[in-house]
Amino acid sequence: MRCLSLLSDDGFVIDISRKEMKEKHSFSAFDIVYFALPSFGGRCPSLAIDRIRNMNGGGAKAVLIAVYGNRAYEDTLIELFDTVKGCSFRVVAAVSAIAEHSMLRSIASGRPDNDDKARLLSFKERIDERLRTESELLSVPGIRPYKMIGKFLVPKASKECIRCGRCYLSCPSGAIDELRPDITDSMKCIGCARCISICPVKARGYDESDVSKLKERILAMCEKRKEAELFL
Repeated sequence: MRCLSLLSDDGFVIDISRKEMKEKHSFSAFDIVYFALPSFGGRCPSLAIDRIRNMNGGGAKAVLIAVYGNRAYEDTLIELFDTVKGCSFRVVAAVSAIAEHSMLRSIASGRPDNDDKARLLSFKERIDERLRTESELLSVPGIRPYKMIGKFLVPKASKECIRCGRCYLSCPSGAIDELRPDITDSMKCIGCARCISICPVKARGYDESDVSKLKERILAMCEKRKEAELFL
């Protein structure tokens, strides 16, 4: 999340992925808040929604951004839209954007690429213009009630794990044991794959048979290049 003031160019970032995040944030009608979340299985990460619900928008303007791995963002934007409006923010724009798939890295590899970045910059100009008005966004794509969340693949540690603790420290949901970082709580894991990306010895990953099944299920849906979308 990035927060700006209409009265100045000063801004700050609120990292809602920190597992130790307990502070509550309040805003005013002079603020602009950008909510950027990944789409996991077509929904918002539940812990992100819980932390946003602790915020008081106070009439601040909000821009929503859902990032997905070239499959589909499904109900991510509408869930974020409903949550943010429920916290007294005024939603003025929404964006869907593409990035490398968090589980199957070969899908959307290298994205966002230069074309994506140019497209998003053009969105920024239109969003900035919209922010100068009092217009609110009335709807975004998605269906209520939101789709059911399926089971996520849970990363596992191999024998190469050196128990450095980096995965424990960076896990947003606290799913990794502090004393035994090679153990992951499957009930807490949200499938973000951050522990895989930050492991210094590449000791974390998914069961190969699980990856193969996932690839068979979604690969056809990911073959066609999808583009970022802007909703005003």
